[in-house]
Amino acid sequence: MAAPELYSKFARVWIPDTTEVWRSAELTKDYKPGDSVLHLQLEDETEFEYKLEPKSGVLPPLRNPDILVGENDLTALSYLHEPAVLHNLRVRFTDSKLIYTYCGIILVAINPYESLPIYGSDIINAYSGQNMGDMDPHIFAVSEEAYKQMARDEKNQSIIVSGESGAGKTVSAKYAMRYFATVSGSSAESSVEEKVLASSPIMEAIGNAKTTRNDNSSRFGKYIEIGFDRKHHIVGANMRTYLLEKSRVVFQAYEERNYHIFYQLCACAHLPQFEPLKLGSADDFPYTNQGRSPVIKGVNDLKEMEATRKAFSLLGITEAHQMGLFQILSAILHLGNVVVKERGSSSCSTSDESGHLAVFCDLTEVSYESMAHWLCHKKLKTATETLNKPVTQLEAINGRDALAKHIYAKLFSWIVGQVNKSLSTSSKPHSFIGVLDIYGWVRCYYFIFVLYRLNFGYRKFTVVPRFETFEVNSFEQFCINYANEKLQQQFNMHVFKLEQEEYMKEQIPWTLIDFYDNQPCINLIEAKMGLLDLLDEECTMPKGSDESWAQKLYNTHLKKSSHFEKPRMSNRAFIILHFADKVEYQCDGFLEKNKDTVNEEQINVLKASKFALLVELFQDEETPAALSTTAPSGRAKVGRSMQSFREHKKSVGLQFRNSLHLLMETLNGTTPHYVRCIKPNDVKAPFMMDPHRAVQQLRACGVLETIRISAAGFPSRWTYQEFFSRYRVLMRQKEILSDRKLTCQSVLERLVQNKDKYQFGKTKIFFRAGQVAYLEKLRADKLRTACIHIQKTIRCWLARKKYLRIRQATITLQRYTRGHQARCLCKTLRRTRAAVIFQKYTRMWAARRQFLRQREAAVFIQRLLRGYAARLEYKRLVCEHKALLIQRWVRGFLARWRFRRIKRAVVCLQCSVRRMLARRELKKLKIEARSVEHYKKLNFGMENKIMQLQRKLDEQHKENRELSEQLRQVESYSAAELEKLHVQLKTLEEAEEESRHRGDLVTSLQEELELVRQELEKNKELVAELNEKNTLLKSEKDEMNRLIQEQEQQITEKSESVHEEVTEHLQAQLNKERFNYQNLLTEHLKLEERYADLRSEKEAAVELSKPGHNLADSGYGSSQSESVHSSVLIGSEVSSLNREEAGQTAADVSLLLKLQRRVAELEKEKIDLQGEMDIKEEQLQLEQTKELNDCQKVLGAERDHEALKRQELESDNKKLKKDLQELRQSLSKGSGSKVASPGGQAYKVLLEQLNSTTEELEMRKEEVLILRSQLVNHEAFKHKETGIEGDSGDSSRSPTLDLHELNEDGELWMAYESLKETNRILESQLQTQGQSHEKEVEGLRAELQRYRAELDQQQQMLSDSLELPHDARIQASLQHEISRLTQQNMDLLEQMGKQDKMVRKLKKHLKIYMKKFGEAEGVHMEQSSPENVVGESGRTISIVRKERDFQGMLEYRREDESKLFKILITELKPRGVAVSLVPGLPAYILFMCLRHADYANDDQRVSTLLNSSINCIKNVLKKRGDFENISFWLANTCRLLHCLRQYSGEETYTKHNTPRQNEHCLTNFDLSEYQQVLSDLAIQIYQQLIRVIENILHPMIAPAMLEQETIQGVMGVKPTGMRKRTTSFREENSHSLESILKQLDMFYYTLLQHGNDINLARQVIKQQFYVICSVTLNHLLLRKDMCSWSKGLQIRYNVCQLEEWLLDKDLQGSGARESLEPLIQAAQLLQIKKKSQDDADAICTMCTALTTEQIVKILSLYTPVNEFEERVTISFIKSVQTLLKDRKESSQLLMDAKIIFPVTFPFNPSPVALETIQIPGSLNLNFLTQV
Repeated sequence: MAAPELYSKFARVWIPDTTEVWRSAELTKDYKPGDSVLHLQLEDETEFEYKLEPKSGVLPPLRNPDILVGENDLTALSYLHEPAVLHNLRVRFTDSKLIYTYCGIILVAINPYESLPIYGSDIINAYSGQNMGDMDPHIFAVSEEAYKQMARDEKNQSIIVSGESGAGKTVSAKYAMRYFATVSGSSAESSVEEKVLASSPIMEAIGNAKTTRNDNSSRFGKYIEIGFDRKHHIVGANMRTYLLEKSRVVFQAYEERNYHIFYQLCACAHLPQFEPLKLGSADDFPYTNQGRSPVIKGVNDLKEMEATRKAFSLLGITEAHQMGLFQILSAILHLGNVVVKERGSSSCSTSDESGHLAVFCDLTEVSYESMAHWLCHKKLKTATETLNKPVTQLEAINGRDALAKHIYAKLFSWIVGQVNKSLSTSSKPHSFIGVLDIYGWVRCYYFIFVLYRLNFGYRKFTVVPRFETFEVNSFEQFCINYANEKLQQQFNMHVFKLEQEEYMKEQIPWTLIDFYDNQPCINLIEAKMGLLDLLDEECTMPKGSDESWAQKLYNTHLKKSSHFEKPRMSNRAFIILHFADKVEYQCDGFLEKNKDTVNEEQINVLKASKFALLVELFQDEETPAALSTTAPSGRAKVGRSMQSFREHKKSVGLQFRNSLHLLMETLNGTTPHYVRCIKPNDVKAPFMMDPHRAVQQLRACGVLETIRISAAGFPSRWTYQEFFSRYRVLMRQKEILSDRKLTCQSVLERLVQNKDKYQFGKTKIFFRAGQVAYLEKLRADKLRTACIHIQKTIRCWLARKKYLRIRQATITLQRYTRGHQARCLCKTLRRTRAAVIFQKYTRMWAARRQFLRQREAAVFIQRLLRGYAARLEYKRLVCEHKALLIQRWVRGFLARWRFRRIKRAVVCLQCSVRRMLARRELKKLKIEARSVEHYKKLNFGMENKIMQLQRKLDEQHKENRELSEQLRQVESYSAAELEKLHVQLKTLEEAEEESRHRGDLVTSLQEELELVRQELEKNKELVAELNEKNTLLKSEKDEMNRLIQEQEQQITEKSESVHEEVTEHLQAQLNKERFNYQNLLTEHLKLEERYADLRSEKEAAVELSKPGHNLADSGYGSSQSESVHSSVLIGSEVSSLNREEAGQTAADVSLLLKLQRRVAELEKEKIDLQGEMDIKEEQLQLEQTKELNDCQKVLGAERDHEALKRQELESDNKKLKKDLQELRQSLSKGSGSKVASPGGQAYKVLLEQLNSTTEELEMRKEEVLILRSQLVNHEAFKHKETGIEGDSGDSSRSPTLDLHELNEDGELWMAYESLKETNRILESQLQTQGQSHEKEVEGLRAELQRYRAELDQQQQMLSDSLELPHDARIQASLQHEISRLTQQNMDLLEQMGKQDKMVRKLKKHLKIYMKKFGEAEGVHMEQSSPENVVGESGRTISIVRKERDFQGMLEYRREDESKLFKILITELKPRGVAVSLVPGLPAYILFMCLRHADYANDDQRVSTLLNSSINCIKNVLKKRGDFENISFWLANTCRLLHCLRQYSGEETYTKHNTPRQNEHCLTNFDLSEYQQVLSDLAIQIYQQLIRVIENILHPMIAPAMLEQETIQGVMGVKPTGMRKRTTSFREENSHSLESILKQLDMFYYTLLQHGNDINLARQVIKQQFYVICSVTLNHLLLRKDMCSWSKGLQIRYNVCQLEEWLLDKDLQGSGARESLEPLIQAAQLLQIKKKSQDDADAICTMCTALTTEQIVKILSLYTPVNEFEERVTISFIKSVQTLLKDRKESSQLLMDAKIIFPVTFPFNPSPVALETIQIPGSLNLNFLTQV
């Protein structure tokens, strides 16, 4: 009871309500002790007065704080009572959609009536290895706890699943078994765990039926023991069933059905194989039509029958046995149709008009007469005789129904036995986990109460809280309540044992809680002389009756037992005081139901049947059998109890008691785990809880009683660190000590005065009920006070800030106002001054204008006057000027005329004088000329002067001619100019005339001009209008252009988007195919491992089956007998082993079939590959033949060319010889002359020429010799190829014999032969060219036809596209263009691939043939050249061997091959190699050995080397699977793969090589297939590496990313109740984010240290970050306590640390950051505001990497850590769901943490030259020889 001071104002309480059972209300007034009423306010704000009982003074229960609502564990609630439990379950179920809740050690499961995505393999992986309290409640958490305790404590476990019909018990049990099957580690098909799961369809078909509450209600109890070996793998299973409801076979209530198998048979009646059963519709049989509901909605009985038969086959039940089962079931249906007619008052007879009895007898193969007789008679045995007595009609009908029930029960037991045989194994299980699915027949005090009807008929019943009671309680209810008492006792012992262990471990003083002890009630029922013993005793009496038994009960127990009473008004009833209530039982029918008799003669008739299966059902009828099917091992206790059975048939009560004792022994020998299934409503509506139904089941199942017991102790438990973290706000600074325990003690002593309210344990603090709520109230008050103080300070700051802002705003307003006023005054002053100035300037302007007008007028008058005077003066000056001009010309003319006259007179005078003087001179000269001496003087130098004169004369003539020429040119030019001037003059005259004529036209033209101007104005207006229209048209045109551009841009963008989508789709398909391929590799590896395990198991079985050592001899006879005995034993052992092996084979039949199909596929692929290899070999031979012919032709052409060259050289030699002879002759002839004498200059020159000629001759001789040797070699090769060996007779005609003695005739003949050979070669080449030309023409024709077809197709497409709309036409054209280009690209790629492949082959073959030709040539050179050298020179030459460089090859002997693999792979330690040697050294060594095998053309060694290396690497990784070893061999495998590519000779790879590396390429073998094998091996190693990394990181991620408090003071701790169970594993070391970062550093540096490619390291890091993201997000989605605002902040901080790590390692482009996006968005979702519609839109926009299920799950799980936070409303979640409903995404809730991204190995050529690699001596590889 809570303290009265807690009932203060605003406290919330629960009050009873008829509609909702409990209703919440809030106190509006403080409660004071003694008040009779509580003043409350309901949630709808209505006032209410709650009256209190004055005597008891019981106050209504307090409501828990909102922060505790929705907890995972009910024991975490501070107030533990019925309304708190109901409200917590309702909030979790309806609001958060959580169906599982803990109640201490019990799991409460509420049926959601809806399929939920919380049972997949990803959920199983998430719960595997986790503690029970670390994750949200789940059936997998309980299963993991049981599995973990079995593995840790080596103790058997049991899971008890219970609940009402329709509560989901079967599903819970099935999922528990599925969990064990998944985590057990076995993945083989047809394994035991799959058989266990496959047994469900069978058991549901024969044991489930439709009831009014459930369409698939189980009508029997089942306990499955799943056996595990020492490695905790499933090795077998065993099923035990309890009390099948046999009465359902013959009777069904309204709207109920019989067992499903009958309706499945009727649905298959039309099938051919079921026609002999003579079945029909279910309505035709009384056993199936009584419920009037033969069809279940949504269930197809025909398909269910197929599933049932498939399950039968999987469990090893043959088709023959299946048809036998169906035959017996059909016989039961026909037996129900047998009509019994009354014949007299005490007899009856069968009426077989319909023939059903005959059909029954035919199906069971029994005698018709016997069965018809014993159906209506029974046998009575007396001391002296046996009598046949007829029975009444009612007795006969009851006997018929009893026979039907008995047959069905036997058939049910036989099927269960067959299932157990299939599930059993030869090996004994080390431990087991039992799953008890009691399918509605037991209701326990603590989640073990269930409604059930026994096999004694149907009674109408009602459910009373906490117990099984009917309107008329009979034997079946008595058995149920007896089981209730036993199971209640078992539960009490277990629960209080756990509590005692917890208190003792924490050293807490405690007292035993008072609870009801039901052992006296159990003794009343089962003890000696108890109710069951007295009932069995009365059944043995000849005249025993129900009345006599009742009297025995009264006499024995009345007033002697406090639990037994007698009703007042009845002598045929009794009352038992059970632990929950009093129940009155009616004695009528107890004896008959306890006997459960069946007519033994009817059983004997069935035993006499010829039907083997039916006889097998009844073969154990004589021996007593338990109702339960025990384990194959058998228990000693059962054996001892079997000895105490009575000789007669056991009664039903005794059978029930024995089976119940066996069940209790099993449960007591295991650690139980409880699962209670709750049915939320009766209408099967999803996620709807009916409070009345829920409370009814909670009360009946004992939850509230458990809560009462928990509240009586210390239900709330906190560790000291959790308490310190949560309530640190209540502590003072001086109270905080280094010791958390002392700190908590001092705080609690101050806060809680009553020390009985808490206890201090070793590691925890234990609180009474309500104390946590009290502490939460104190914490909330303290935080509220702090908030108020903070709000006061903030509000003060805000008010002052507001005041300062207002003050500043006021000052600003004043400043601006005053400024505005000053500006207005200034503006007025400026306007006044401006007006004055304006007036001044206006007046000035008016005066000035008047002055200017006057001045202009005066100036104008002056100008006119002065102009007139100036014009007069100008006229006068012009006249004077003209007069002066005339005078000047006249005076000039007169002066010139006088001058000319005077000049002529003077010239005439001068001529006369000069003539006279000349005549005188002439006379003198004539006189002188007559004298001789004069003549002589003149003649002196005359000659020279004449020449000079002649020259001058010539020059003068030349100048004259030039001047005359210039003169003629000037005259011609002047004449031309004159003509031009005349022409211009005429033109001017004409123009003047025209101007005169046109002057008259000016006026008319002006008029026309005016008209034209008017028209121009009009045209301008028209032009303006046209311009406007043009502008509009231009705007429309621009708009159209813009639209066209936009459409083009849209089309371009659309095409680009389509192209991107196609590219992304193709990339996704490529990644998908790569992912599928790598998954297939993984599956193939698993199959190989499975095959190896099976083979090892088979070998072990064969070794075990071998005969052992004989026993020691003690005599001949004894030894002989012992040997015989041992041989018998050995034979039996062999047979047993053969049976076991057959069982193993049957168990693995699907695996073997799959392997056989795989082997068949591989054989088919082998045949196809062999065929392809044969075809390729034929093509290779043809190509080799063709290449050989081409090579021979080329060699022949070269030989002819060399012959021609040789002839040319010989002709040059002859010419040189001839020149030499001529030179010698000339020298001999000129030997006597001085010019060529020895020692002279000419002689030396000639001698030098002779020496040079001789040297040239020697060089020609050497060339001839070389050509001869080559010719000999070629001829020898030619004869060797053709196989012709010439004899001595033919050798005279062979040109080869004359090669050593060449003369002119021989040379001419050889030249002639070479010309003929050349002609033949040219003819062949011409023919070849002709053929190729024809082929080219045919190809061109075909191509032309193809182009025509394409043109027709395009024209057709164009015509079709023109009919389409614009967008569709563009889309169609783009699509066609894309498809065409894609097809062309594919064709080109295919052609390029073929050409590359052909070029590689031709290059390799050409290298081979050239090598062969070179070897043959070298052989002939060695044979011919030494003889020639010795023959010619006659002296010995010493041969010096050159030093050979290392070619990068290693040679080893074949016997050292195993040693090589042992040293280099098997025993090699990665640590030493990685640190001290070259990265990838083993790969380099293996490749150099491979190069030598390729060089030696040893294909066997190449194959052995590669295959052995691969197998050794696989074995090493299988034995040593640590990260360092896997990383090392991943690097070496990739390096070996890159070496095979780098030195393959393919141009794609060789372009990265150096010339020296290209010389080391492989020459003889194409190892492309081994490249694929190595690539697959690298993929397998990579996947193994990722799995190792996941195993290392997985336990670190959740503690580091979610649980560690990296930001101090942010995370909050909430009450956890019993969530941390003492039976769970304790965490050894808590991991932090720093440990993850260190681990990532180790992974990254190890990968790089071993020589892995940086791209591969980036892929590994991306995979690691994906694992971190997926595991963290999955834990977040499965842990409600982690979904809070503070946790989102914590995750964001941790993600930032990871991003900084990526930045530090320069790994931003690896895609690791993108893989964290879902986790980042989940953290943002936890921190974002979640109230309005805008918030919902923001969430939908932000969370693109999360699925809808994940977003809704996080919003539903969001839990406030403090009271100041708010929960997410359901309406907000629905609005988010509405916005996200159009998303197309996976419905999977969790991320697949096991997925491995497809890995690629980009080609990375090695810069290391093979010849530079040195093998260290530490490897002990001395047997390797460098080549």
